[in-house]
Amino acid sequence: MTLTAEQLDRLAVDTIRTLAIDGVQQANSGHPGAPMGMAPMAYALWTRFLHHAPTHPDWPNRDRFVLSAGHASMLLYALLHLTGYDVTLDDLQHFRQWGSRTPGHPEFGLTAGVEATTGPLGQGIANAVGMAIAERRLAAEFNRPGHAVIDHWTYVICSDGDLQEGIASEAASLAGHLRLGKLVLFYDDNHIQLDGPTSMAFSEDVLERFDAYQWHTQQVDDGNDLLSIEAAIRAARADGRPSIIAVRTHIGFGSPHKQDSQKAHGAPLGVEEVRLTKEAYGWDPDRSFYVPDDVEGLFSRAIPYGEHLVNDWEDRMRRYAASFPALEAELRRRLAADLPGGWQASLPAYAAGDEVATRQVSQAAIQSLAAALPELFGGSADLSESNLTDIAGGTDFSAEEAGRNLRFGVREHAMGGIVNGIAYHGGFLPYCATFLTFSDYMRGSVRLAALAGLHVVYAWTHDSVGLGEDGPTHQPVEQYAALRAIPNLWFVRPGDANEAVAAWALAVERADGPTALALTRQKLPTFAATAGLAREGVGRGGYVLRPASSEAAGGQPALILIATGSELQLAMGAADALETDGIPTRVVSLPCWEAFEAQAPAYRDAVLPPGVRKRVSVEIGVPLGWERWTGDEGAIIALDHFGASAPAAVIFEHFGFTANRVAEVGRAVVRDGLRGRIATLVPSPHPGGRR
Repeated sequence: MTLTAEQLDRLAVDTIRTLAIDGVQQANSGHPGAPMGMAPMAYALWTRFLHHAPTHPDWPNRDRFVLSAGHASMLLYALLHLTGYDVTLDDLQHFRQWGSRTPGHPEFGLTAGVEATTGPLGQGIANAVGMAIAERRLAAEFNRPGHAVIDHWTYVICSDGDLQEGIASEAASLAGHLRLGKLVLFYDDNHIQLDGPTSMAFSEDVLERFDAYQWHTQQVDDGNDLLSIEAAIRAARADGRPSIIAVRTHIGFGSPHKQDSQKAHGAPLGVEEVRLTKEAYGWDPDRSFYVPDDVEGLFSRAIPYGEHLVNDWEDRMRRYAASFPALEAELRRRLAADLPGGWQASLPAYAAGDEVATRQVSQAAIQSLAAALPELFGGSADLSESNLTDIAGGTDFSAEEAGRNLRFGVREHAMGGIVNGIAYHGGFLPYCATFLTFSDYMRGSVRLAALAGLHVVYAWTHDSVGLGEDGPTHQPVEQYAALRAIPNLWFVRPGDANEAVAAWALAVERADGPTALALTRQKLPTFAATAGLAREGVGRGGYVLRPASSEAAGGQPALILIATGSELQLAMGAADALETDGIPTRVVSLPCWEAFEAQAPAYRDAVLPPGVRKRVSVEIGVPLGWERWTGDEGAIIALDHFGASAPAAVIFEHFGFTANRVAEVGRAVVRDGLRGRIATLVPSPHPGGRR
């Protein structure tokens, strides 16, 4: 029997629904209800509007589709399978299983066609804003009259939960301000969340909120009305502002007993309810993971159409190359994420005795790198004059101009999610900045950058109690340990100017994950040895900054002092005193634990010889983790409470972070066997520090 177009559409939509139902049921885990309600809007988008190429999933000019409601992952996996991506029926049948390419929430880099690692709600919205920013900036850099080689859209599906998250509000506010007109957000307005009706916790007028954000807003009253959905998409694309389309759907659509109930949200429908639902769709209830031939034929058109899009784009690129060969070559380099030759040549160098804050060194490094790396793109959360992150002459990215300096406003969490989106998009090396203590506000985005292996740089300044008078609310204490605990995040705390330059070089070269730079507000002395040692030493995470006097004759040190950041100067001063006392002392700079751990054991043992068990670490943060480097015969000089409001020198003196005290502890470790955590001299005057 030949199906009408309307019948084929309904059959295709129900195929998406039943694949989602079957995947969740077989896994005995997952979220079937959202895909059942969302299927029509996703089908309309993927078959009528989305420019993508299943056999070339990384084609640069594809439209981006982000499922911010990542719990509805079976919707995306069904679409990827049906349209010809490398997602097989077997993958759908192994949803949420060990080694599967269909995990519970989408993961970038694991599954072909997945544009972003979503799951924590709201993240996908921020990622999509970053993608839209990247598209506009890249188009402004490379498009020329008659040569629109970068021209694509970003589409997102989100849930009620996404819109309740603060990160979504932050990101949407910025998107409206920037007038990101090639961003379309579908809101799955099903009135249900995990605990029950959304009315239990959510009663605002979402569209009025987005109207206030300067978005184009529309309502589709029937989530099964494909014609209305298509009309809304066309209107969104014609408006010139970011658009939100609120689609009134029904969670668990078609389920006789679970439609419009939270029971369809986060658990399988159950064997009997699956049968009843398929019968309601007019399907054979005994067939699982079934794709009708007509539906397979319909979706298979995506492959030749995608190949046509890719071939057409390559033809355009050839014409572009004929007119603008240098631009074409540069665009190819950027999209391939290849660094240009000689990019390090202009990085600044500092001489012994130079006193400079590492945030100021970072500023100089950014200017040098920006000239060599046009892909460097980012900004600060309303702290550019403190973080020192503006690119001179780069102009601002705004509604009117696609400049190089991003003004995120006081939106740390969205900032983190947006730079992730820029990295997902490709063509850029994004960075962002705030005070180190406020990294807590963006931790969720940082964690996902690490999970997805994104090349992102964080320039976090005011890195310790050494920032001084702003007091304990702004002074990071526990952040070093908390950030080091995130797998695949490299946390770098340089100890002088040359180490700070080397930290930026490390961040540029390290492409398989994010790198965080912890930078000082206060000035630090530059050591003579770092001019020759820092570039390689920081790149390897740790190195011998100052050998012990005994090492010149082939001997071993009696003591090793290990330090990071501003405390490196204390270790160097203490080593002078200890050597005068006849204690041969090596100073090891250990700015990046993660890079050091990645080195071969022979290198690590050369820096921290296993036979030298007398060690002292000094870092003005919580002691957690330092025992791995000091061992069972070493001591840890750390800060185990909050800071205080006072000039930096006063704080360091009262808390016992001086070269003299480090030397005293070193003597006690060598002569008296002192070991373990060493308490600060004076507790914090803040009440929280006395508990």
